[in-house]
Amino acid sequence: MPLIIKSKLPYTGITIFTEMSGLAKQYDAVNLSQGFPDFECSPDLREALTRAMNAGHNQYAPMPGIIQLRESIATKTEKLYGKKYNPETEITVVPGATLALFTAIAAIVHSGDEVIVIEPAYDCYVPAIELCGGVPVYSSLQFPDFSINWADIRSKINFKTKMIIINSPQNPGTSAISMYDLEQLVAVTQDTNIVVISDEVYEHIIFDGMKHQSVALNDELAARSFIISSFGKTYHVTGWKTGYVLAPEPLMKEFRKVYQYNAFCSFAPAQWAFNKMLQNPETYLSVSPFYQAKRDKMEQLLTPSKFKVLPSKGSYFQLLDYSAYSVESDYELAKRLTIEHKIAMIPLSSFYHNKKDDKLLRICFAKQDETLIKAAEILNTL
Repeated sequence: MPLIIKSKLPYTGITIFTEMSGLAKQYDAVNLSQGFPDFECSPDLREALTRAMNAGHNQYAPMPGIIQLRESIATKTEKLYGKKYNPETEITVVPGATLALFTAIAAIVHSGDEVIVIEPAYDCYVPAIELCGGVPVYSSLQFPDFSINWADIRSKINFKTKMIIINSPQNPGTSAISMYDLEQLVAVTQDTNIVVISDEVYEHIIFDGMKHQSVALNDELAARSFIISSFGKTYHVTGWKTGYVLAPEPLMKEFRKVYQYNAFCSFAPAQWAFNKMLQNPETYLSVSPFYQAKRDKMEQLLTPSKFKVLPSKGSYFQLLDYSAYSVESDYELAKRLTIEHKIAMIPLSSFYHNKKDDKLLRICFAKQDETLIKAAEILNTL
């Protein structure tokens, strides 16, 4: 008798990132699809990692992370946002933000609980909710500025609502929340038992003099929130898969109950290396101007093209409106451009549950200038 498997994710296939990066490799295309830098990290960071390995830091780290790094994270967080987190009980170092998101959802969401997901949404949110028996409830950002529709969110909150997931700077929408948004989030969660997940992995990639509005800035929100951040995004080492979670002790206690069984700890040498880097605040404060220059360069390079570059307030992505070039669906166009013109991008409809198509493609500008110039040369000929 053949084995019968009842899938827990029956409508899920490979991610759009896997598909488009695979096509890019197959057709030797310039890959602006998956969000990773194609340049090296700081030599100081590589040296710090080597020193950590040579010093023998190659075995399991403590489950919540080495205390030296947690103390440095606490210092940095207080300096930037004025919020004190206890490094012993309220900070956990994890192998990547995706695992952190899954763990936070698994720790809190029970079968039948509703989770408000703001679309376009990073693609790991909904599968984690569904695997935990939760029900995603969708609210769309407002086109074309990708601002949050608070009236819509307010209308969807009920006694079943257990969690709201926010993301700022937003991937893939490239918007960033304001102080007004924090006030609205306080208003809609006040006097409820709703937990907030704040995905802040691009906290140090925000542009035009804006200040990152972390939920840590507001005591009411901090008391009900998991904050998730990423060393990989900040220090250009996405392959090291190291990030961290901030949460008040009652939430962190539940987080660690799950975390100890799905990863237990993260890569020890990297923790020592990142701790070294955090001793110099310039290593993370310099990231925004570095990427703003790349954002501006790519926008300038695409001036002759038929693509309209939408404003990017943060992250290392831009959205291209191609409506003046083609009436194709974003998915079909992304495939065709990869195969025929050797340039890979991500169709924005992939980040909506209903495949909403606003004729937008997402590109990653975390690339060497040579890569950006080559990509622009292709797009400008279309």
